[in-house]
Amino acid sequence: MTVGGRVDFSLVRTASRETLSKLLDGIPGNKAIVWEKELAGSFSLVGDFSYLRSHGVTQMFYLSGEHARSPSVPNIHIVFITKPHTESMDAINVYLRGLPEGSRELHLWLVPRSSLLCERRLQEHGVLGRFTAVTELPLLLFVLESDLVSMEMPGAFREWTVEGDPSAVHAAARALMLLQAVYGLIPSVHGKGTNVAALYDIMVELRREMANNEPQVPSLIDQLIILDRGVDLITPLATQLTYEGLIDLCFGIKNSVVKLPESRLAGGAESEDGVGSLMDTQGAALKPVLLSSSDPLYAGLRDANFSAIGPKLAAHAKQITKEFEERHLAKTVVEMKHFVQKLPRIQAAKQSLALHTSIAEALQEEVGTSSFGAALQHEQQLLRGGIDCDKVPPFIEESIGGKAPLNTVLRLICLQSVINNGLKPKLLEHYKRELVQTYGYHELLTLDNLTRAGLLTAQTQKSNYASMRKTLRLIVDDVNELNPKEISYVHSGYAPLSVSLARAVHSHGWRSITELLTVLPGPTLAEAQHVPRHRRSESVSSDRASSPVVLIFFLGGCTYSEVAALRFLTSKLHENGDPEYVIATTSLINSNSFLQNLSAPLQP
Repeated sequence: MTVGGRVDFSLVRTASRETLSKLLDGIPGNKAIVWEKELAGSFSLVGDFSYLRSHGVTQMFYLSGEHARSPSVPNIHIVFITKPHTESMDAINVYLRGLPEGSRELHLWLVPRSSLLCERRLQEHGVLGRFTAVTELPLLLFVLESDLVSMEMPGAFREWTVEGDPSAVHAAARALMLLQAVYGLIPSVHGKGTNVAALYDIMVELRREMANNEPQVPSLIDQLIILDRGVDLITPLATQLTYEGLIDLCFGIKNSVVKLPESRLAGGAESEDGVGSLMDTQGAALKPVLLSSSDPLYAGLRDANFSAIGPKLAAHAKQITKEFEERHLAKTVVEMKHFVQKLPRIQAAKQSLALHTSIAEALQEEVGTSSFGAALQHEQQLLRGGIDCDKVPPFIEESIGGKAPLNTVLRLICLQSVINNGLKPKLLEHYKRELVQTYGYHELLTLDNLTRAGLLTAQTQKSNYASMRKTLRLIVDDVNELNPKEISYVHSGYAPLSVSLARAVHSHGWRSITELLTVLPGPTLAEAQHVPRHRRSESVSSDRASSPVVLIFFLGGCTYSEVAALRFLTSKLHENGDPEYVIATTSLINSNSFLQNLSAPLQP
């Protein structure tokens, strides 16, 4: 989406700042923050250190082990900011052992909700009484771009599928209520999936609790479509081939920051907020790089298929050279002054070009390997229906025999299972036996987790993927990656099922795909929320030039390929009648992170 749409999520950042400011200003004097490390990055999306300093924060530390650093000022207030997990309370207990008691006031803020279990754990450790207050800090959404917000809850899908914990669904309902508080009540709500009905029921209950205290905000969003990740398990298993998607797949993007090997970057690349180099597990220096649309070049590259990146960089280099050569044409003082005024922008563009050329070269090293290409080819054949899913494909057999990376093997087996609506029992047992014998018996728990999550199951009924592929036109054989006309370019031929489903719902409603809905998991939701007349007048514009706004909420995470596909439709809205899409999600995921999260052992 181009900046300047009807809905700009920067207002969410403003609301989050106000919430944080009230709590910070409620503690007089100087304050030190002790972060749970995972939250520190998310909070950088709300406000940087200068913002925190303006509200009395003078020192910041990580909550990390017995020898963690602590404030040197004896009477400073200490604020612990963590997620509501008992493991975090254990870490706080360890931290407090090394913290001398004195005149310091201790505060605990739990993000995004308070937890009685956490307070009980602190009480068991005997440290609850040391806290002046235990408070909820309801930061539910973090703004990644003007059209994209994330709850930054990567474990949400695992929590309810593997662990049976529905708390993330409640948090998601509160996040949607926050969006309605900022952008007005959404008249039309559609959804599909196991947890969608429960989520909407919580939203209704939260509205009932508010009674007549709902914010009187004109409705700016016309439709909400909630998609449970379980409805489309194909897309997170597919290789996303956009520039941003590949950066995330190969290096990992977290809070709009990627940490890249310093050796692969062009000299002088600017790191995010001047953060120094880090070290990875192999001892190589890493440099944090901020990736956002504030960089015009990245804004034009991020959603493009990787095949188009080379030509786009070459065109950008040519344009910079042309602008820089204009200095030779400047003959008068006025013309020289005009060029000098443009020089900082040209220099910034040159730095950005050097950075993204280095990133593209690093990605090419990753995707240019024979193993990556072979796995991608097998994946494409699966998606196109060119492989018998009732048998062991030779590529899978060879990969297991050659002890290929487990994540690659699991991803392709799970993709085969999901497309085929499960595997024949004998085939499933064969896979499990081969995987355990090759990769170790400790992977039995991983296989059990994948089964609970619906990724590796026994077939109970015939697959409907062929009809689904035809109905929603999920496969396009003649996709144009350089100048795309269809959303399938994000996977070089496969159009994300989730986006295709959302597009069909907005265009024709659920009735147009009734047969398809019966084979997708979970109930179907179609509700209307009554918008008072004085707020309804602005919700659906009478001006045909103003397209409707549709909010897509991905419950359980979404991929950068899905984001790119929705942005592509938004950019073409005047050509094909699509609305302006804005996106909210519990987290951003890729095939590696999706499986790794499910592969982790259950917490005791």
